[in-house]
Amino acid sequence: MSAPPTHLESLLAKTGLFGEEEARAVLEASRADGASVTEQVVHRGLASEDAFLQALAAALGLPYVRLENVELEPHVLERLSTKVVFQYNVIPIAFENGTLVVAANDPLNTDLADALRLAAGARVKLTLSPGADIAQAAKKFYGVGAETLDRMMQDDRFEVNQSETLAKADLNELDQEASIVKFVNQIIYEACRQGATDIHFEPMENRLRIRYRVDGALYQTPVPAQLARFQAAIISRIKVMANLDIAEKRLPMDGRIGLRVEGEDVDIRVSTMPTVYGESVSLRLLRGKAGFVELSRLGMSPHDSELIRKIIRRPNGIVLVTGPTGSGKSTSLYAYLHEINTIDVRIMTAEDPIEYEMAGVNQVLVRPDIGLTFAKTLRSFLRQDPDIIMVGEIRDLETAEIAIQASLTGHLVFSTLHTNDAAGSFTRLLDMGVEPFLVASAVEGIVAQRLVRRLCPACCRPARRDAAFLGEIGFPTGPEATGEIQEAVGCEQCLKTGFRGRSGIFEILAVNESIEALVVARSASNDIRQQAARQGMRTLRDDGWRKVLDGVTTIEEVLRVTEEND
Repeated sequence: MSAPPTHLESLLAKTGLFGEEEARAVLEASRADGASVTEQVVHRGLASEDAFLQALAAALGLPYVRLENVELEPHVLERLSTKVVFQYNVIPIAFENGTLVVAANDPLNTDLADALRLAAGARVKLTLSPGADIAQAAKKFYGVGAETLDRMMQDDRFEVNQSETLAKADLNELDQEASIVKFVNQIIYEACRQGATDIHFEPMENRLRIRYRVDGALYQTPVPAQLARFQAAIISRIKVMANLDIAEKRLPMDGRIGLRVEGEDVDIRVSTMPTVYGESVSLRLLRGKAGFVELSRLGMSPHDSELIRKIIRRPNGIVLVTGPTGSGKSTSLYAYLHEINTIDVRIMTAEDPIEYEMAGVNQVLVRPDIGLTFAKTLRSFLRQDPDIIMVGEIRDLETAEIAIQASLTGHLVFSTLHTNDAAGSFTRLLDMGVEPFLVASAVEGIVAQRLVRRLCPACCRPARRDAAFLGEIGFPTGPEATGEIQEAVGCEQCLKTGFRGRSGIFEILAVNESIEALVVARSASNDIRQQAARQGMRTLRDDGWRKVLDGVTTIEEVLRVTEEND
């Protein structure tokens, strides 16, 4: 004969989601491993967190609240310390008539109510909310790493004057407590979780601002207000990780950090710069697996995909990819190389940095500090019997001339240039000092590109646009303009931005006899662009409008990244 059900077992059974035996097993497992009852229910597949908490709220007679759009007052947040908030995964949401309303995810924790009353010094009323909602709200209102910062505030050893030098021995002593280490790790982990490409630590007059670049746009990361007190310790910790001299604060420095985050290798390039309020530190996050995209997933139209495949399969010549910093040029080059990387071709690359390791490709890291420049590496490549060469960037006349020489002697050469459009690449090479007839005979194709943010599929919605506005910006409105214009909204899945991920927009200029004649005559880039357009080239803005009609991005995104003459 089984024992009569306990109060908690009966309460769980009252939810109607499972019986008393399952309730008993859940409670026993919770006591055994320390996980909350909610976590056990979800882990065992008995119910989703949302369904369980709603049923439990009804059984307990408590409200169920989603915290997606809630705004919390500072005087309410101050009622609970960050230590309590993060330890119990709760957050105060209101203070009414001497009672603190607290959102919780584990109301069956018998110690929870007493601990909250003691910490708040007031009566406590619970509401139930999903754990992800509570964690997101805690980061938003208390800041990333707030729990660690709270511990640091209580540690006298962290009282570091900004003008003093923090010795490496001091850092090692602090490492034993792991507080400063944990805080920096939390910042990096959160950046990786959000898919950020850069982290910027920016000292200001009375605070240290931390910003992430996600999908090409900068977002300020919520951090505790007291962070400025630990500015020197945080920056020194990053320097130690990057093997930089923590005593040198007058000169810019560059370093590198290698980490594994959730099983993925992350290569972090560190750059420091002295500013009026201290050192500004920028971290560039390079994730090998995330950085490689196949050609079919770049976002090209079927017409452009077919055209670029023809160009990159030519036996010789130069293929250039152009665009500003952060426009996805390296990603496109890797996609092209992957497309033609077969057992019967020898591919060699000169890169700075090597962002993705490709099997079967001989990749060389350029080291200007020891004299291993792009030009010197490229010259050595010609003695290595390659079929295909990729040089990370053509920066000077010497590199350009060697690349052209290689293309004219039977090699297919890939590289990048910093120009605004495809036609401008000819002008750039001529300005470097390359002879026009060499440029005309060597260059086979040029791809200009930009990255636009992709609409979040969970929250985007159809948009109404004024016909006069569409006509003013040159948006296609004829019968061939099929599709529906969407606009960004913002939800929890996209961190309220309305966008998730990025897609490329492209402008592919295939060189033919008429283009060659204009280059030899040193014609203006605008004349070359117009001739290419007459021959069927679709400009960056035209390709962007196609992405808008396909529901990939918004009109504002295309206007943001393209020029009017596109």
